[in-house]
Amino acid sequence: MKTKGAIVRGPGQDWQIEEIELGDPIHGEVQVKLAASGMCHSDRHLQHGDFPFEYPAIGGHEGAGIVTKVGPGVDSLKEGDRVVTAFIPACGKCRPCSAGLQNLCDKGASLLTGKAISDDTFRVTTAAGEGLVSMCLLGTFSPYITVNEASLIKIDDDIPLKVAALLGCGVATGWGSATAIGGTRAGDTVVVQGVGGVGINSVQGAAAAGARFVVAVDPVEFKRTKALELGATHAFASMDEALEPVREMTWGLMANVTIISVGEILGEMIQPAMSMTGKGGQVVVTGMGPAAHADVTLSLFEMTLLQKNLQGAIFGGTGPRIQVPKLLEHYRSGALKLDELVTNTYRLEDVNKGYEDMMAGKNLRGVIEYTDEDY
Repeated sequence: MKTKGAIVRGPGQDWQIEEIELGDPIHGEVQVKLAASGMCHSDRHLQHGDFPFEYPAIGGHEGAGIVTKVGPGVDSLKEGDRVVTAFIPACGKCRPCSAGLQNLCDKGASLLTGKAISDDTFRVTTAAGEGLVSMCLLGTFSPYITVNEASLIKIDDDIPLKVAALLGCGVATGWGSATAIGGTRAGDTVVVQGVGGVGINSVQGAAAAGARFVVAVDPVEFKRTKALELGATHAFASMDEALEPVREMTWGLMANVTIISVGEILGEMIQPAMSMTGKGGQVVVTGMGPAAHADVTLSLFEMTLLQKNLQGAIFGGTGPRIQVPKLLEHYRSGALKLDELVTNTYRLEDVNKGYEDMMAGKNLRGVIEYTDEDY
């Protein structure tokens, strides 16, 4: 079918809205009519060449919509089902999935190729027939997607699709960074560095887990204000500014968990986070940066003698089929705020403006909302 999508043709170029050709679902795939797509910082990394992707590429990996076509062999979904996309596929059958590590599913090996899991070909092409790399095998910067069922989670009918779109990356990643892989417990002190679309959900997760102090660190005043509204007890503009107050409020014990969820992580950020963290504590590295960056500033002396843990995290350390339903229960109970995360909505044609607003610190999360004009 012919539709449209936001495409980037080379590192540093603007998104272009072009006509695209979307293939029908083959074995194991479904087609989804999207209601909305979140605008995540990772797509900006794609746009600027920070990831080892090929071009041209179609962006977007946070989406929610309704299944419109079902290919052969699909037994988990049917037409009319409401679904959320997961930027990590979870097949449920490979060794990591069987071991409870859905966020490390072997099918994720295809993420950087942008080719369909089912047959290793491009499911999306330009009008001229060029294969388009689909961001995270999804490409939600288009009103329609054809994807493997491993990349979709069915949700109930009472969940608004516009906010459900955020669950497939930012919300699950941030919440899990505090609760699952971060292991926040009642009475803990948690520091979250960077409270954008991911970090703000680490704030929410830490607060819901019963942290005594939740300290948000961000240079943007608007984000610090929103963090205080959504569960933070304190907010500071920098790690340097937060260091002594954290020392004072914890009687010198420092943070149990420090989460780095900045939009672009640098190696020099690791040691300040380790210094913010107390004996036996944990630093969770959730933010992403250019794939080529490999230098880290780290005191191995401090790490060893104070038994601190430096932990990477993808999808918050838990699987999409576990986390998304759990988050929806938190949403229903009021423990997780989703509607409050959406700062602005955009047409697909305004995708560049949406990313300008993100980089200017105006959005917690911008959302592309599809209407009848787009289908």
